[in-house]
Amino acid sequence: MVLPGEQARLYRPRPELLPAAHVPSLPHYQRLYQRSVEEPHEFWGDIAKEFYWKRQHTGPFLKYNFDVTKGKIFIEWMKGATTNICYNLLDRNVNEKKLGDKVAFYWEGNEPGDSTKITYRELLHKVCQFANVLRSQGVQKGDRVSIYLPMILELVVAMLACARIGALHSVVFAGFSAESLCERILDCGCSLLITADAFYRGDKLVNLKQIADEAVRKCIDKGSSLKKCIVVKHLGREEVAVDGTCSKSPPLKRLCQEVQEKKTESSQRLHPKTPWNPATDVWWHELMRGASTECEPEWCDAEDELFILYTSGSTGKPKFEGVPTYPDVGRMWSIIDKYKVTKFYTAPTAIRLLMKYGEEPVKKHSRKSLKVLGTVGEPINPEAWLWYYRVVGEERCPIVDTFWQTETGGHMLTPLPAATPMKPGSATFPFFGVVPAILSESGEELEGEAEGYLVFKQPWPGIMRTLYGKHQQFETIYFKKFPGYYVTGDGCRRDKDGYYWITGRIDDMLNVSGHLLSTAEVESALVEHTAVAEAAVVSHPHPLKGECLYCFVTLREGHEFTKNLADELKKQVREKIGPIATPDYIQYAPSLPKTRSGKITRRILRKIAKNDQDLGDISTLADPGIIKHLFSSRCDTKQ
Repeated sequence: MVLPGEQARLYRPRPELLPAAHVPSLPHYQRLYQRSVEEPHEFWGDIAKEFYWKRQHTGPFLKYNFDVTKGKIFIEWMKGATTNICYNLLDRNVNEKKLGDKVAFYWEGNEPGDSTKITYRELLHKVCQFANVLRSQGVQKGDRVSIYLPMILELVVAMLACARIGALHSVVFAGFSAESLCERILDCGCSLLITADAFYRGDKLVNLKQIADEAVRKCIDKGSSLKKCIVVKHLGREEVAVDGTCSKSPPLKRLCQEVQEKKTESSQRLHPKTPWNPATDVWWHELMRGASTECEPEWCDAEDELFILYTSGSTGKPKFEGVPTYPDVGRMWSIIDKYKVTKFYTAPTAIRLLMKYGEEPVKKHSRKSLKVLGTVGEPINPEAWLWYYRVVGEERCPIVDTFWQTETGGHMLTPLPAATPMKPGSATFPFFGVVPAILSESGEELEGEAEGYLVFKQPWPGIMRTLYGKHQQFETIYFKKFPGYYVTGDGCRRDKDGYYWITGRIDDMLNVSGHLLSTAEVESALVEHTAVAEAAVVSHPHPLKGECLYCFVTLREGHEFTKNLADELKKQVREKIGPIATPDYIQYAPSLPKTRSGKITRRILRKIAKNDQDLGDISTLADPGIIKHLFSSRCDTKQ
C-alpha cells in the first residue's frame, strides 16, 4: 500500500554510487543535456569518435525533416560515413583493446547448472564462422534473415553474423505462433530462416521446429522466396555447456549430469519426431564444421539498415532461457548471487509476479552485489516500485524506471543512477538528445504542469527511419497527427517539479506484460470464427500483467454463447497471434454500443469491463439501452 504523499517523495541516490558514475550529479546532467539538444553535432560527434569508421562522412552531420507539411519525413546522421557494427563490438575489443580473453557474456539455461560463458575472442570466431555460413547460403548485403530462436548463444551469434555481412536480421519472439512468424517472414521478404529443434520454458517443452515448419508451409503457399532453414540442435546437443565444460565442483558436476540426463531423455523423445525437409533444412552445427574463423566485414553506410524489429516485442518476457519462477520463485535472486550481478533490469509484470510470493524468497539470497535496479516495458505502479526498492534493493539501489519504445532504439525518459532524485512511478527526465513536449488534443504545446500527448521535437541517433516497405504508413502513424513532432502514442503527465509520468497508450493498443497488442488484430482473430459476427476488445486491469484483454462478441444467427465457444475463441486468438494475446475475459454482447454513424464506443466498453458506472455523456449512442444489459451480464470472474 502506498501511503499519502509517498508517490511524490524524492528518493535520492546514495553517495556510494558517485565514484563510478558517468554523470555524478543533477547539475552535471543538466549541463550535458543542454549541450546534447542545443549542439547535437558536437555532443554526438564526440560519441562517434569512440567508434571505428572506415570512411568519414563528407556532408552534414545531421539532416532531418519531422514536418509532413514540408515534404518527406527523413532522418540522416553522418550519411556517407562507413563502418560495421559487428567490427566495433568484437574485432576492436579483441585486437585493439586486448580484451579477447574477457568474458563477453554469460548464458544461463532453463535448468539451474546448465550454463556457460563465452569470451570476446570465442564469440568473434563463432560470428565469423556463421557469417561465412550465411554467405555460403547465398545471403548478401541487404538480404533479410528471420531469426526464430529461444534465448540461446546462437541467437547472439546469428544477429552479429548478419550485421557483419550487411544483411538485415528480423528477430521473431519464440513465443509467437506459426501464423505470426509467417506474417513476419512475408513482410520482410526473408530468404532464410534460423530456428532450433526445441527448448524448455520452465517444465514445458516447446517444439519450435514444428511451429517453424508450419510457418514455412504457410509462407510457401503464399509465394514466399524463403529458400533455407538453418536449425540449431539445442536440446539435442551432446555437451552440457556450449564449450563442453562443466565446473569441477562435485555438487555442480552432479547437477550438470542430471541436466544432461534430462536433456538426453527429452532429445530421445523429441528427435525421432522432429520433422525434416532435406530440400530446405540444414543443421547449424554441420554448416559450422570447417567454416573459417576469419571473415572480412561488409563496410556499410551509417544510414544503411541494420535490422528489422516488430513493435510487439518481448520486453515483458524473461531473458533467461526459461521463466523467472522455475524451478522455484528464487531463481532470479540465485542468478544474481551466482554471477555477482551489479545491474538488474526487468519488467513491472515480473516484479508484480514475484511480489505475490512475499519477501522470504528474496531474502534467502544475499543480493549484496546489486548497485542499480532497472524497470522497462510499461509504467510501473508505485506499489511495485516501492517493493522493488525496499525488498530487492534494500533501499540502497536506485530504480532506473525507463521509458522507451522499439521505435526509439534507446531510452527516452530515464533517471540516471547517481544523479536523479526518484519518484515512485515516474520516468523522471529526458535522456540526452531527447526533447519531449506535451500536446493538447488540438496540438497546442503545454507548459508547466500538464497532461496530454507525449511527443518529441527533434531526432536522436537511434530513432527508427521507416516502416519497412511502408514509408507512407510510417509518416501517417508517427508524424501526421501533429506535424513537426514524433508522436509516441502514449499519454503523459508533467508535474510541478518537471517530472514526467507515462499514463499509458492513448490509441487502441493494450500493454499486456510489456507486449503492445493491437485491439484490431485481436478483433480480427475473433471474427474469423464462424460463430462471431462482430467483436470489440478493450483493456482490463490485471494484478500481474498490468492489463489483460476483455472481449465483447456478438454472434451470428443460429449460434449460442457457451463456455465451449469461449474456449474455442481463446484458442483461436492464441493460435493466430500467440499466447500473450489470449483473452482473459470473453463476454457475450447481443449488440455493441455505437454512435449513430456506426462507430463502436470503446470508451463505454472499457467502463463496462471495469464495472465503472460513471459513463459521462451517452447522448451520441444509437441505442443507450444496450448498456444496462451489458453491465448485467459482464464477466465478474476470470473464465
